Amino acid sequence: MQQILNTLYVMTPNAYVHLENDTLRVDVEHEKRIQVPLHHLGSVVCFGNIMVSPALMHRLADDGKSLVLLDGNGRFKARVEGPVSGNILLRRAHHARAGEPVFALEIAKACVAGKVRNCRQVLLRGARESAEPAAREALSAAAEELGQSLQRLERAPDLDALRGFEGDAAKRYFECLPVIVRADQRGAFAMSGRTRRPPLDRFNAVLSFLYSMLMNDCRSAAESVGLDPQLGFLHAVRPGRAALALDLMEEFRPVLTDRLALTLVNRKQVVPEDFIVRPGGAVTLEEGARKLVVSAYQERKQETLTHPLLESNVAIGLLPMLQARFLARAIRGEIEGYVPFLMR
Repeated sequence: MQQILNTLYVMTPNAYVHLENDTLRVDVEHEKRIQVPLHHLGSVVCFGNIMVSPALMHRLADDGKSLVLLDGNGRFKARVEGPVSGNILLRRAHHARAGEPVFALEIAKACVAGKVRNCRQVLLRGARESAEPAAREALSAAAEELGQSLQRLERAPDLDALRGFEGDAAKRYFECLPVIVRADQRGAFAMSGRTRRPPLDRFNAVLSFLYSMLMNDCRSAAESVGLDPQLGFLHAVRPGRAALALDLMEEFRPVLTDRLALTLVNRKQVVPEDFIVRPGGAVTLEEGARKLVVSAYQERKQETLTHPLLESNVAIGLLPMLQARFLARAIRGEIEGYVPFLMR
């Protein structure tokens, strides 16, 4: 049975994270705030100005645990890890098959189809749960359009056309996503499409923060099974870009983050006062709200659902790992094609 190891998110400015025997200890202003046994942790993620001792870095590397550095808004800065693990034969197969145009296009189509199908499910669920006739009609119409997009995706002749279809579907999805927000919250959480780097409204700020954590989980999943996280099929390869992790996370955005963002807003777990508007219009979560969102994300990963292929209950946090394994099997030719995770 695969165990979900915890990710420790350190967010308090100027905290000092260090090794104490076989535990990780976090001090703030020379006072101990938390102490965690290392065998409970899978990775450590530091937001902003956090100090990490060299001894802890060495121990994490020795134990195969990653240290990820993000800026205060959750944007990736660096990753510290030990020697590359995984089967070199799988990595060779990965690089070889990424150079096969037909195979690469089929994997990319599967990633996009999984994303669009799951986005459609989010809209359909929103329509079912809405008490507003106009909202139900708008969400149902958008879901129908996404259904038509799925048919167009299959006919995409190349990656450029596929990316164009994906962009159109994503634009339509984000246009309707705010309709799922409760009527009394829509004014404060109005959203004019997807904005990032920086997010320009509160809802986008929540999404960007959640996406940064999902990205880290998908990169870890790819690495854990021996795939090269830098070499994707859908996303273009660029220096320093974890293209395969971006591919893998597409199908999970609606499942792991978008629904969670809607829940946090609709339940008023995050409120307008939890945000900071920077000069120039950038919107970020303040420290207390970031901690709340991290906690909600961790709790979401512990929930279980029935995996449609395995037909058994699995923790949501294990989905990226499972899908990375399916992708590895497709690359090795053990299964025919890659089947994305589809939310019911």
